[in-house]
Amino acid sequence: MRAVVFERYGERAEVREVPDPGPRAHGVVVRVESTGLCRSDWHAWKGHDPDITLPHVPGHELAGVVEETGPDVTRWHPGDRVTVPFVCACGHCPSCQAGDHQVCENQTQPGFTHWGSFAQYVALDHADVNLVALPEDISYATAASLGCRFATAFRAVVQQGRAAPGEWVAVHGCGGVGLSAVMIAAAAGARVIAVDISPHALRLAREFGATECVDASTVDDTAAYVRELTGGGAHLSLDALGSPATCAASVNSLRRRGRHLQVGLLPSDTGTTPVPMARAIALELRIIGSHGMAAHTYPEMLEAVRSGVLRPDRLVTSTIGLDAVPRALAEMGTAPGSGVTVIAPWT
Repeated sequence: MRAVVFERYGERAEVREVPDPGPRAHGVVVRVESTGLCRSDWHAWKGHDPDITLPHVPGHELAGVVEETGPDVTRWHPGDRVTVPFVCACGHCPSCQAGDHQVCENQTQPGFTHWGSFAQYVALDHADVNLVALPEDISYATAASLGCRFATAFRAVVQQGRAAPGEWVAVHGCGGVGLSAVMIAAAAGARVIAVDISPHALRLAREFGATECVDASTVDDTAAYVRELTGGGAHLSLDALGSPATCAASVNSLRRRGRHLQVGLLPSDTGTTPVPMARAIALELRIIGSHGMAAHTYPEMLEAVRSGVLRPDRLVTSTIGLDAVPRALAEMGTAPGSGVTVIAPWT
């Protein structure tokens, strides 16, 4: 198969022929019809994840068709249209038994713990636990955006943040996760403030339901500006980018007893990131992490997509082939982009 491979962290990836994967006893091989290009893939390429073994094929947002199944798989057959969360759970650890597959203690992640979906085929573990049936009326490109960014935003806004009608929700960073969060929060009836430095990203945020848009490059203090717009601060605020600046701005933009959701990854040399905890104490803020979404909780989101309440297809702003991926991956460090770029591995 053709796949995007990198040999060293931070050095240009290349497209080459590599052996086709085979399924483990509990797994499947999926023919990848569409896969998303995500900032998390850039983190993998830069070496921010200690689980990666080189050489490596990134990619963790995908949709496609089951090609081959392992002998222990009972629920899936070749030809089934599927998608999958980026966290593949084991199904039997204490967290999984509690239904918290997204924090599985034995999780695997395509594109991180093993070769991923920037390829024509990908192997996935514990298929009976992790695969999600893809309705015929949802395209592969739309479904590819669900596995990480949209599903992550859905869990963050709905399941973790519990955004309510009339609340102010601030979204810091309007890439794929951020724009998804804007759309989902607006659909929940919240008043959304989108914060970014890209005029194009803010235009998209407005289209997807943002009540207010803030160009962070034009204001001295983003958090203070959000507090002014909301009459005291957001009820819920997300750092959807992942940087010390956006994390601090998100926390500082909250009103008393507000909720901060950290969604964007925060790599650092020391492994920790400064957070304005004095404000968190004084205002009784809640600091919440959000990590993907379990496969068994997908039906609510899929029904909202099928009914048209949520339109993740509108987030897909470009489609590229495998040959364009090495350059696009490298450029994410300086220009994360707006919306979602999907890769069609067979074009």
